[in-house]
Amino acid sequence: MSPESADRVPGLDPRAAARWQRLPRSESPWLHEEVASRMVERLQVFRDAPTSWLHWEPLLGGLQGHARVRAALPEAACQVWSHDLAQAQALTREAAARSWNPLRRARDRVPDAADPRQPVQLLWANMGLHAESAPQALLARWHAHLATGGFLLMSCLGPDSLAELRAVYARLGWPTPTHAFTDMHDWGDMLVQAGFAEPVMDMERLTLTYGSAQALLDDLRGMGRNLSSTRFGGLRGRGWRAALMDAIERHGARDADGRLRLGLEIVYGHAVKAEPRARTGQTAVPLDDVRRQLRRGRG
Repeated sequence: MSPESADRVPGLDPRAAARWQRLPRSESPWLHEEVASRMVERLQVFRDAPTSWLHWEPLLGGLQGHARVRAALPEAACQVWSHDLAQAQALTREAAARSWNPLRRARDRVPDAADPRQPVQLLWANMGLHAESAPQALLARWHAHLATGGFLLMSCLGPDSLAELRAVYARLGWPTPTHAFTDMHDWGDMLVQAGFAEPVMDMERLTLTYGSAQALLDDLRGMGRNLSSTRFGGLRGRGWRAALMDAIERHGARDADGRLRLGLEIVYGHAVKAEPRARTGQTAVPLDDVRRQLRRGRG
């Protein structure tokens, strides 16, 4: 088994994941913006404010969230990484302050493109990791972009997300509407394997409610796609969508007010890039020399 195939998330279609990540965007999913606002509060873990940071995929992670981090770290140099770098830089461009004096007018501030040769003290990665088909490779890339002592702050969906929708599909014998999301403890293990130290993982649950199946499905489409490798391979018609909405209306979970309920588990994590460990001295002895020594000892 190749390292690439060993890193693949079981049940996640890598081509579908790549299509979702590369969709043209001019705004970010509202859920990602909400999670980003909660992540900003976690910047308080820093004793000293980072002087540089990298936003990994701001178009998906949250453009409003980007502005919140900039406000929290106004003096920090900023980099961005995106599948659509030009669009990401255009939408995170900051207008220069106006001045009556033409000699003091500054240029708009545009984030630099991510460059591992210019490591940063903070890597911000919001709500993208659960849709990554080769997560260990991505964690290794993040590690390479961080300076020693720098922090990773990340978030993603956890395994209890969309349980109510999965229950509807299971009741009707349909394939799962989503791949299995990774548990936060497994993310912690993978962070350590990628070279991070002191990973701290926690989670919170969000409950969304809807007045109709139509509203629920419309909201889900803005948050993501079904990336399961067992999903139906063709295009669904109007009849299928009508059947799906009917199934949700009849079998979906509801709150005390009778509204359809959908739960999300949000996993948060932060970890530090520690000092590289010094290698201990090792002596290599050829196997043939060992065998000769053993023969002499027996003689």
